[in-house]
Amino acid sequence: MTDEQLLRYSRHILLDELGVEGQQRLLASHALVIGAGGLGSPVALYLGTAGVGTITLVDHDTVDLTNLQRQIAHKLSRVGQPKVTSAAKSIAAINPEVKVVALRERADAARLAVLVAAADVVIDCSDNFATRHAVNAACVAHGKPLVSGAAIGFDAQISVYDTRDDAQPCYACLFPPDAAFEEVRCATMGVFAPLVGIIGSMQAAEALKLLAGVGSSLAGRLQMLDARSMEWTEIRIGRQPHCPVCSSR
Repeated sequence: MTDEQLLRYSRHILLDELGVEGQQRLLASHALVIGAGGLGSPVALYLGTAGVGTITLVDHDTVDLTNLQRQIAHKLSRVGQPKVTSAAKSIAAINPEVKVVALRERADAARLAVLVAAADVVIDCSDNFATRHAVNAACVAHGKPLVSGAAIGFDAQISVYDTRDDAQPCYACLFPPDAAFEEVRCATMGVFAPLVGIIGSMQAAEALKLLAGVGSSLAGRLQMLDARSMEWTEIRIGRQPHCPVCSSR
């Protein structure tokens, strides 16, 4: 590490669990972030400030005025710009040494297979079940840890799905692809602005722990937050023997 890096990341290096070796692992790592909106904004910014070497951002959308209530990687002057471009500019303004790959696209299964294979960790910040299941399937196929978050209204959830451990479930174990879940969007239901910041920051923390090899992850635990009362509920989950995605691994 350079003298400037030692100074920039000194507060990480001071942590016994991280130190120089942990920070070097972050500098050499590659994170794939699906979605550059409410959850993706804090994820991208914290991965950037922490010095994750390569961050690939995937989002097909552009910045809209309604996004600015909660999507902190964007600002008024960037309305109409691709979200990935805006988020990349925000990361560069804080830490220009991070390599950001900004992909304005809606990644399908074939594209995800390529992107996931190249990453060390995947952070799902999307807002629909179809994308979440596609991302999960790619992570299972390539043995990559998945940090998944969701938030709508005042309710949110977060977990890590890491099928490198045979006992741990994938996203489809908890939310089967053929189940009829009601799809709700921020555009119709609204979302409490700080909620995506809370969950996105936790997603970033889980991703950084996985990349640096410190602590224990949320694998096997689904945490749910009711921000009305700021109460957390946690349930333990295991791999389902008949899961159509991960049971054959």
